[in-house]
Amino acid sequence: MAQEVSTQAVNPAPGEGQNRQAVLAAIGALLLGMLLAALDQTIVSTALPTIVSDLGGMDHLSWVVTAYLLASTAATPLWGKLGDQYGRKKLFQAAIVIFLIASALCGVAQNMPQLIGFRALQGLGGGGLMVLSMAIVGDIVSPRERGRYQGLFGAVFGTTSVLGPLLGGFFTQHLSWRWVFYINLPIGIVALLVIAAVLHIPASRTRHTIDYLGTFLIASVTTCLVLVASLGGITWAWGSAQIIGLAVLAAVLLVVFVYVEQRAAEPVLPLKLFRIRTFTLVAVISFIVGFAMFGALTYLPTFLQIVHGISPTISGVHMLPMVLGLLLTSTLSGQLVSRTGRWKVFPIAGTAITAVGLLLLHRLDESSSTGEMSAYFFVFGAGLGLVMQVLVLVVQNAVSYEDLGVATSGATFFRSIGASFGVAIFGSIFTSRLEDMLTDALAGRSVPSGVGPGQLAADPRLIAELPPALRPSVLHAYSSSITDVFLYAVPVVVVAFLVSCFLKEDKLRGSVTAPDPTETLASNPVHRSSHEEVARALSVLGSREGRRKIYEKITERAGYDLLPAASWLLLRIRRHGIVEPALLADSTLVPLRVITEAARQLEERGLARREGLDLMLTDRGMETAVRLAKAREDSLAELLGDWWGPERPTDLVQLVRELTAELCGSDQERPNGPQPRRDHSA
Repeated sequence: MAQEVSTQAVNPAPGEGQNRQAVLAAIGALLLGMLLAALDQTIVSTALPTIVSDLGGMDHLSWVVTAYLLASTAATPLWGKLGDQYGRKKLFQAAIVIFLIASALCGVAQNMPQLIGFRALQGLGGGGLMVLSMAIVGDIVSPRERGRYQGLFGAVFGTTSVLGPLLGGFFTQHLSWRWVFYINLPIGIVALLVIAAVLHIPASRTRHTIDYLGTFLIASVTTCLVLVASLGGITWAWGSAQIIGLAVLAAVLLVVFVYVEQRAAEPVLPLKLFRIRTFTLVAVISFIVGFAMFGALTYLPTFLQIVHGISPTISGVHMLPMVLGLLLTSTLSGQLVSRTGRWKVFPIAGTAITAVGLLLLHRLDESSSTGEMSAYFFVFGAGLGLVMQVLVLVVQNAVSYEDLGVATSGATFFRSIGASFGVAIFGSIFTSRLEDMLTDALAGRSVPSGVGPGQLAADPRLIAELPPALRPSVLHAYSSSITDVFLYAVPVVVVAFLVSCFLKEDKLRGSVTAPDPTETLASNPVHRSSHEEVARALSVLGSREGRRKIYEKITERAGYDLLPAASWLLLRIRRHGIVEPALLADSTLVPLRVITEAARQLEERGLARREGLDLMLTDRGMETAVRLAKAREDSLAELLGDWWGPERPTDLVQLVRELTAELCGSDQERPNGPQPRRDHSA
């Protein structure tokens, strides 16, 4: 028996053929990979004004962000399926290499077209880092522990949302904007080396018919439309052959995309989802939320640095109220939905508050105080947070189990596309208004040679060369050009508010009330299969319950009056055949006193008998243990709602049984060594 407990303690099922230290090292490297991709969504924003001043081309500012978003959005589903088919370790290493090469190239870019092209390549690698890092967690840890580890990845997004703007400003101010990209190199190299050394994924391959054509077509349609939005009226006139040609090409490609997707074996965006009213409404709202969020994130630092003369680092500090508002209400709304099951109020309130926040941002000017700006930023972020968390839960609740994975990725896909459009359209409005307003501000004024409206629009640093009497009017032109963008966004968000009112508030399944921050804060679409999504959610819910609560619940459900620790011990004996209480206390986090009391109750009730120092089950005890395990299985199945119907899929049945065995049959044991603080919860 001692050998049996010891063997289990050395390797508590983190992953086949791996010890716990290797798993933890691999998780650390995966977190570094996720950190790279998550950080690059936010770290660039506070560096953008300096980048465009250095390289020239304020009218191309939006494309530094848009190129990354478009590439990562298009690449995400491909990385996921290629990883399933050819092995995730090699693909993850390839994604890191692509990301690092692109980061180095971004750092040495000499003009805006180069930087934009290298950012697209960086987005290609970033999409792989996102999807594969979370998928690999499912390969190397058991379903029971998956929620805990994937929660760390969610925490990375929360942390980078706060740190990204600060770090971007710090590097720009104290080193160079190029360090915004160079910082990725040492982090990525460490991740690459650790992954090569310690990550061993069990060999398994899933064959896919990869929809390369569908991916290419949807990326092409989106790119054409974003080009129309960003170049129309600026580079080319709205009625020009180029803009009309791009619009016609987008329409033709969209028709071809619909034709291809109807016939694809595994479509990148299944069109049948649009027959579900809730999915269609959520897609519209998600698009608009991404539109507003990333558009504002891109241009607010520009407002702070140019109009208010705030340093890049401090502009990152000024952005914190918006980020904190988003994180606060996102977390709060998720918790309230989990507890009450009511959710419709959140998208309605969130879109309404977001519209109010945009109106407040429009009121900002060069004389606005820090307190006023912080308050307005907070309101805007709070509105976004209220709606973002709930949308994923709503769409998951509206679809069948078979469509759970593609529906989740579909909803987050539209948010990503909306982000691309938001940045491009905000940039188009800003650029088109800026030069006109600068021309008006300088009309009839004496300006230094070589400092005209075009030059000032391309390089804001030239404002310092203007006579003091001219600067206020130029700053006002910049201020109005940026804040007017927020006014134009208000009607778009009002559409999301109206659409939210048409959502039908169906009762939530228990398994969808475990939201994942990676599904709400990431700019990339989330790509997980239905099985992976349910495993993550049930794991999160299991870890939230706590061990004592789990055993109280299943004991009551099975109709027994036992101590929670007695139920735990009963299931442990069933798993191992015989158990010696003293050895069990040494190899688990449950104190000997609690185990002894539980053992005494089992013996008194005839559920277990002692042979020497060992305990083994009686026939009655075995019957009780089986009923307790069945009670746990039923409680998990209850969370799945109508997914657990008569026609439930085989893989769902297997998942529930696997989780039941892990949650009921083996609590987490610790390896031999110094004794940790013992858990008295059981």
